[in-house]
Amino acid sequence: MRARIENKLLFIHHEDLPEFKKGGSVVRNSYFWALRSIAGHAGRYRDWEYEYEVWLALARMLLSFSESGYLGYRETILEFPLSQGEIPDMLRLVSTWE
Repeated sequence: MRARIENKLLFIHHEDLPEFKKGGSVVRNSYFWALRSIAGHAGRYRDWEYEYEVWLALARMLLSFSESGYLGYRETILEFPLSQGEIPDMLRLVSTWE
């Protein structure tokens, strides 16, 4: 999922976020609600925002869903642009460069 950090806010690109589908996969729908539940702002067709205080929870959540094997690698990894600079320590296990 494409991500960026601005002023200690982590943004996940809205096109890369999981979609909630009525009657869809339980794992994907759970993933959607888990990500949405800790987002500071999670508007439809907008990038979701995560405050610095929840980054550790976000990292643990992404790692947990990644290890489950039900979701693809690109669905559970944060992809930062090279221009971002260094990836913060607490997000390093669940992040890469675009």
